[in-house]
Amino acid sequence: MDALRSVVLINATPFDENGGVATDDYARVLDHAVTAGIGAVTPNGNTSEFYSLTPDELDTALAVTVETVKGRALVVAGVGHELDRAIRMAKAAHDAGAEAVMVHQPVHPYMSEDGWVEYHRAIADAVPSLGVVCYLRSPHIGPSAVHRLAVECPNVAGVKYAVPDAIAFADIITQTAFGGAERLVWVCGLAESWAPFFWVAGAEGFTTGLGNVAPELSLQLFDQLDAGNPGSAMQLWRKLKPFEDLRARHGNAYNVSAVKEALAQLEMCRRDVRPPISELPEAERAEVGKILRDWGIGG
Repeated sequence: MDALRSVVLINATPFDENGGVATDDYARVLDHAVTAGIGAVTPNGNTSEFYSLTPDELDTALAVTVETVKGRALVVAGVGHELDRAIRMAKAAHDAGAEAVMVHQPVHPYMSEDGWVEYHRAIADAVPSLGVVCYLRSPHIGPSAVHRLAVECPNVAGVKYAVPDAIAFADIITQTAFGGAERLVWVCGLAESWAPFFWVAGAEGFTTGLGNVAPELSLQLFDQLDAGNPGSAMQLWRKLKPFEDLRARHGNAYNVSAVKEALAQLEMCRRDVRPPISELPEAERAEVGKILRDWGIGG
């Protein structure tokens, strides 16, 4: 799973004028990113509007991803919901040609560490030939749980860590790096905003939604971090931060909407999103336009 040591794109899911998945636009956006050099892609992640897609649409997004990528990038399919459905989705991902699955953190309001381990173990055991990436968003899942899962399930390949705490991130890496679990690839799951700070704590890759729009910029940030050039990395970070800050407004309400607005302004797909999120207001649309012009890719 060396491809996780890179920029991991969370695919946007464009919709057509009738509200369905726009497969041609989906392929266009994805091909743009992979052609630019993105080496790992995640259909059916949160930026893909995972929780707004029907089972058939999730299957469609995965199929279009595999067909578009054609072996040029690692396909890490998002799976989740209740355990039986997550297992079915993981098996379907295997059959569709994905090389790995990213397990969404369970949305159950009550979760123990033992239960978290059992949920992921059951999925990993169901698809032993696939790599498994855990999407860890809860600060209550600690090193012992991650270590136990990694030791018991050899196909658990990495952790997408999305707790906004760089010290906790450094601690969990340090405290799990023994007994075979040191193989885990730790990915900053908070995208470009947190990537430089997670990098010094041990991240080897980071996720991106921005990469749907400007993959070259995300890749440049990775290259500078990977080369050990913090000064250059922070210059790029300052360039990208206005877009990431916009996405994060109102409790991340604009996470997907800003990406789709940018893609719409670049005439790559429509700006449509599904409830419970909404399209950007006019003022924020203008902000996106200015950001794109500042990046040299806007009209």
